[in-house]
Amino acid sequence: MKMANNNFAKDMRINLDEPRWDQSTFVGRLKYFFWVTDPRAVFKTNKQLDDAKELVALYKEGKEPEGTTEEQIWYAKKLTLSAFHPDTGERQNVIGRMSFQVPGGMLITGCLLQFYRTSAAVVFWQWVNQSFNALVNYTNRNAQASITNQQIAVAYVSATSSAVVTAIGLKTFLSKRTTSTLLQRFVPFAAVAAANMVNIPLMRQSELIDGIAVFDENGKRVSESRYGAAKGISQVVFSRIAMATPGMLLTPVIMERLEKYRWMQRIKPAHVFIQTLIVGCFVIFTTPTACAFFPQRCSINLEKMRLVDSKKYEAIMTGYGDAPPKKLYFNKGL
Repeated sequence: MKMANNNFAKDMRINLDEPRWDQSTFVGRLKYFFWVTDPRAVFKTNKQLDDAKELVALYKEGKEPEGTTEEQIWYAKKLTLSAFHPDTGERQNVIGRMSFQVPGGMLITGCLLQFYRTSAAVVFWQWVNQSFNALVNYTNRNAQASITNQQIAVAYVSATSSAVVTAIGLKTFLSKRTTSTLLQRFVPFAAVAAANMVNIPLMRQSELIDGIAVFDENGKRVSESRYGAAKGISQVVFSRIAMATPGMLLTPVIMERLEKYRWMQRIKPAHVFIQTLIVGCFVIFTTPTACAFFPQRCSINLEKMRLVDSKKYEAIMTGYGDAPPKKLYFNKGL
């Protein structure tokens, strides 16, 4: 294949190390995550993904194929971001990719909201949901932090247990005190929120114990910070709960009203599909919106490390002397 070193003028070449939109603003992050979470990327083959990654690498070296357009470069970058881990560069499993959040999330959430009447159904779908969440959390973790198989197992079992206990406990409590089916439809959301608060911190516990890798503005690794880990993980937990909130709180209200119509009562087997489609209408917007709440490249003031990382703070001050970095940066994960 013929290569060209000057497809783009030097001053017009794209800096692929920087996001397409300004990540310091919510609108810029929103555009970015709508772009990256595009569910159509799930259907790309491994060869198409590898070719996209190769094109990005060639472009950075100025060796892209002759005739390559700017849109082709951005599309290749989009596929690369949607399928490869930002820290390791390894291709992620399909289910754990952010581009799978919309189809995966709408299907599982639709079933969680539909099958809430029996304890067996509640247990099964909460297990499915937490298995999905655990895989997503592991796939999108900060790869600078190591985690053992035992830690993964503890996080998975703990999150699944908390979801099931919350769901069954609330279901039993409400069944004894109210006949409202609408209130019982909200039980899955409470279980999902509780599990997220357990699953994510436990899955990333090594970062809370040993600290998350932090870098200066030039990308040089400076140290590890437990304060940074706590900040990043708390933002991820908030975003994950926010991602689920509209669909899991508004869909039950919509279904409760629709089910009063005779035509809906005649097609009860189709309710799960209708509910899944309604959830999908929310998830396709809430997924990129929740991801955009906080910058992916999170930052902390160096002075904040005094609180929980005093020894590492002192080491940084000693190493940098009179000119320590005011801010440190890290990948908070998704």
